Amino acid sequence: MTSTRVRRPAFWIALLTALTALAACTSAARPDEAERTGPARAVMAALRTVERSTERAESARVRSTTTIGSTLSMKADGTLAWTDDLTGLLTITYTGGTTAEAMRRLGTTSMEARYLPDAYYARIGEAFSAKTDGKHWIKYAYDDLDELAGSSGADLAAQMRGTAPHTSVKRLLSSTDVRKVGAEAVAGEPTTHYSGTVRAEGGTTEQTVDIWVNGRNLLVKKVERGRTATGRLTQTAYYSDYGIEARVEKPPAGDTADLKELLSGSAGR
Repeated sequence: MTSTRVRRPAFWIALLTALTALAACTSAARPDEAERTGPARAVMAALRTVERSTERAESARVRSTTTIGSTLSMKADGTLAWTDDLTGLLTITYTGGTTAEAMRRLGTTSMEARYLPDAYYARIGEAFSAKTDGKHWIKYAYDDLDELAGSSGADLAAQMRGTAPHTSVKRLLSSTDVRKVGAEAVAGEPTTHYSGTVRAEGGTTEQTVDIWVNGRNLLVKKVERGRTATGRLTQTAYYSDYGIEARVEKPPAGDTADLKELLSGSAGR
């Protein structure tokens, strides 16, 4: 029993990392650097307009792909809303890497994910539900993540709350070298391309952020590139249908297992 309890936390935290990979590259950048050097004022003014317009849209459809070295390749498709707290309904499919192999052994490579103000919920397959007393949802309460996973848990909580599209624009506003690349077409739509590098809070690793903005000052494409402890990270996201209805319901309590209980050994025996 002791060895099982030792392995269980690592297993559930590894799954948590996989499930939240959509937010893997949304760490906050340091805001004071742009004030010291500052890119062109016209670029900063344009980005502030994009940030406001995208934030006011309050919801959008999103399609994304994420790759982290040989560990993970995944795609996500669904809707996000950010009126107050972030909410969202996404289908996540693991397409490659060691994470996909592990999920395949558990009986599924695709699952539904729900973002709600209090927690992140993931629907698991029938084979995997045997580890959770037959329950089909796992709840990752944001308030528990710091306690359960240390500083990495706190980072994940912040990242999950920061996946709205205007967050990428906000990151570029902190860049010291952000620039207007020029006019380009995205899916046949005229856009303006901006690019810059950002640095994670308290870190030294830089990431490149590229965004494409349409004529309504709305973000329609984003690409983020950088390095993580497990390899090179690349994430590409497309945003459309701004203002779409994006209602999300909490899964049934009786069909939901809490991560904190799973880690304590009270479930998933």
